[in-house]
Amino acid sequence: MPQRLALTQARLQCRPRGFTLIELVAVLVLAGLLATFAVNRFFQRDTFDARGFADQVTNIVRYGQKLAVAQNRAVFVRIDANSVALCFDAVCSADQKVVPPAGKNSGSKETQQYCLGSNWLCEGSPSGVTLSTDPVDTAGFYFDALGQPYAQDDVFPKSSTFPARLKISIQGDGTTRNVMVEGETGYVH
Repeated sequence: MPQRLALTQARLQCRPRGFTLIELVAVLVLAGLLATFAVNRFFQRDTFDARGFADQVTNIVRYGQKLAVAQNRAVFVRIDANSVALCFDAVCSADQKVVPPAGKNSGSKETQQYCLGSNWLCEGSPSGVTLSTDPVDTAGFYFDALGQPYAQDDVFPKSSTFPARLKISIQGDGTTRNVMVEGETGYVH
């Protein structure tokens, strides 16, 4: 009996270990299929760029409102098809420049293209991403010292002609993302 047990243990120790050819081929085929789909998603930046720019627009406009309240003065917001920008006055002279919280903007090639030579705190939209407002004529507005939005031509204490809700649409990758600015409170979401 002990001899038989020793023989069984010897056979188990000599058994070759590893993967069969079929197992290796199956793993390679599965890895190839996964890589085919993953590589396409990895190099397709449209969704990432559109979502990232929508977040930047939200944060820049929200920063403008908070800055107006914190510094007790108006902060102007300019939105066009290619950029969103902030400044302390409508023409943005050099001494009225808004400094970004991080000290500079993203420095992307689109930002350099659309914001170069400007005193505005500005961020350009990535290629393939467009920006629009609804209503259209509110692409320029400002937040007063209380954080309430006013149309650019309104002079405080005149009542605001800013719409009840401004919708900023960021379009890219076939999807529209909206940033809302509430007219009564200036809440940005």
